[in-house]
Amino acid sequence: MKTINYIKVATIASALSVVFNTSVAEEYQDMSDPLSVYSQAGIGATNKGLNFKFGQAYDTNNESTMAMHVLEAKGFAADTLGLKGNDSFDSLRYRHFNVNMQNGIGSQVDINWDFNQKLGSASYSMIQALPAMGAIQLYPLAGIGVNIADVDSALLVDEGESFGSIGYAIPSSFGLLGLYSKIEITDQVWLNYNPMYTTQLGGVEALSSLYGWQHEVALSYQIDTQSNIRAFWNFGEAVNGTDFRVEYNYQF
Repeated sequence: MKTINYIKVATIASALSVVFNTSVAEEYQDMSDPLSVYSQAGIGATNKGLNFKFGQAYDTNNESTMAMHVLEAKGFAADTLGLKGNDSFDSLRYRHFNVNMQNGIGSQVDINWDFNQKLGSASYSMIQALPAMGAIQLYPLAGIGVNIADVDSALLVDEGESFGSIGYAIPSSFGLLGLYSKIEITDQVWLNYNPMYTTQLGGVEALSSLYGWQHEVALSYQIDTQSNIRAFWNFGEAVNGTDFRVEYNYQF
């Protein structure tokens, strides 16, 4: 198991060194804005283990746009900490953000992989920042995506009929509608409520349980211009149980 963990950590480090370009922020960004782009690092404690996050902003060669890569490794050391899961990472998530600072339109590529279910997803969505209404600001989004699965995934084969991992398939596609929201409570405290709805567009019926409503509620406190602490609650039809996490984020 230690060897597996080492390989996964090494893979993450390698991906970061290849994909991320060095970038120095000229000024610190508003960490409460869902469309803010900045280099960052974070660590979180959840009911399923420890999460690690690395983000790198980079130069798009266009004064109107900003972009960044974000990589997250989730669910580490759960068994050691007496939590739900084992000691290896249970999932990886990569996101790429691009934001036009003039019109408030952003795009997001979101790729996830669940090691336990041998299942992943890849989606592309567009986000629009709407004018603030007092303390409230809304960011509606829409997108499409596909699921990718190991052909040996339990979602695709019946128990006892496994024939080993011999490749990957795209068993389903989906549409996504949702909303990021920010409610400013004080200059340092804000609340986010982010409902998302996914619906299956095509594919195998066995994956229909993956879709439906997902909800995320987050309460955040800005410690200083470079760091904050956030508490999240995720629940809904398309979430495997209820997830709680607390994370610390640092902007550099």
